[in-house]
Amino acid sequence: MNLLEKYENVFQHIERPFAWLDYDALDQNIDFVNRLATKPVRIATKSVRSVSVLKYIQEKLVNYAGLMTFTAAESVYLIEQGFNHLLLGYPTFEENNIKKLLAYSRAGKDITFMVDAYEQVQLLQNCAEQMQTMAKICIDINISTNFKWIYFGTKRSPLDSLQKLKNFTDKLTDYPNICIHALMGYEAQIAGVPDLSLANSRKMRAKGLVVRQLKKQSIEKITSFRRLAVAHVKSIAPVAFVNGGGSGSITYTCEQQEITEATVGSAFFAPVLFDHYDTLNLQPAVGFALRVTRQFDAHTFVCQGGGYIASGAIGEDRAPVFLNENYQLLPLEGAGEVQTPFIDSTGSLTIGDTVYLRHAKAGELCERFTVLHGTRNMCYAGPILTYRGERQCFL
Repeated sequence: MNLLEKYENVFQHIERPFAWLDYDALDQNIDFVNRLATKPVRIATKSVRSVSVLKYIQEKLVNYAGLMTFTAAESVYLIEQGFNHLLLGYPTFEENNIKKLLAYSRAGKDITFMVDAYEQVQLLQNCAEQMQTMAKICIDINISTNFKWIYFGTKRSPLDSLQKLKNFTDKLTDYPNICIHALMGYEAQIAGVPDLSLANSRKMRAKGLVVRQLKKQSIEKITSFRRLAVAHVKSIAPVAFVNGGGSGSITYTCEQQEITEATVGSAFFAPVLFDHYDTLNLQPAVGFALRVTRQFDAHTFVCQGGGYIASGAIGEDRAPVFLNENYQLLPLEGAGEVQTPFIDSTGSLTIGDTVYLRHAKAGELCERFTVLHGTRNMCYAGPILTYRGERQCFL
């Protein structure tokens, strides 16, 4: 019995469409992270979006550092669910939730806010001053590489040089309720860009050659700037941690002497984009199933749902992928809003059958489903609520 036949047997009683979580694959991915990560691991919540799964991963990580959250409201919710040691991965301007987090911080919770601009710091200062407490901040530096002919990395933090960082920190003394607590230098161009050496299409493999060369050339700048930045910040404040990395750069990040912890998220679910990393040996742990409801001709079928396109630059690598390699999306229609036509090269499907797919990225799938249906040892392991299933929607 192959994997798809096993899934059919395990999930035969579940209405389609549904999303699934394979605990056996998840366990293998957690073990893989435990082996690779020689420094503490902070879980990126945006890649998981389920309280139950976050707690499951937390318990199995050998060296757990905390959570990297993605909004202030989500951070409040996770504190209320019993989590601690939160780093807000992105700047926030939501005053009400900032004040709630500061109240939890004053009560003893470990909460750090991300900043890269004075406007963000000023809001935190105002809130902390009103509440007669301190706001801990993490300074986000930009370690992308500008090759002049191409900008390789992300355009987020403006703090992309040592001088800009010094100018920024010089003025932080004007904010008496702000405490420099940490620094982050996320190598997105290493962690978040697939190598593509084993991609299916010639075009993608050619792109991969360029990507791998850019990664190699970018590493020198990342290492130099981040180490200088850490040394500078440590010269003016005691730094509790230095965060870096991502699922695509676990080994590299943990080897860097200035880094004290690495953030990992997508590696636990291993979506399609992570099939194309040369250094990762991960098992697909999450996917979704759709019902075949129409047949256009001998080889063209239609399933209900499927338009779960991943975020990022628009391209073929953002579309979901069938577990059965004989099935392919139509290039002119793609994955549809409420129905998806596709080609079955074998012509063996019939109306009423189920097709299984994987999402291109990790956490966004959980925004589409209220439940992940668990399986372990090819037996049904019960439903697992996502944020949506808990009536939460943060982004």
